[in-house]
Amino acid sequence: MKDKIETLSTVRLTYTEDLYKIVDSLNRTLKEDDLMFGLALDEDDNETAVFTIYRT
Repeated sequence: MKDKIETLSTVRLTYTEDLYKIVDSLNRTLKEDDLMFGLALDEDDNETAVFTIYRT
């Protein structure tokens, strides 16, 4: 089992309240392919979301 999580891509985009639904669906669908998706608000701008793709 790998101990390291690799960041594959990070994208900044305008936050909308339904973005989490996409991230949730991607995580449920692709977890068996060793992919994980994250979503966070930018620390300095609450109107910007940071979407990240990881390989686990």
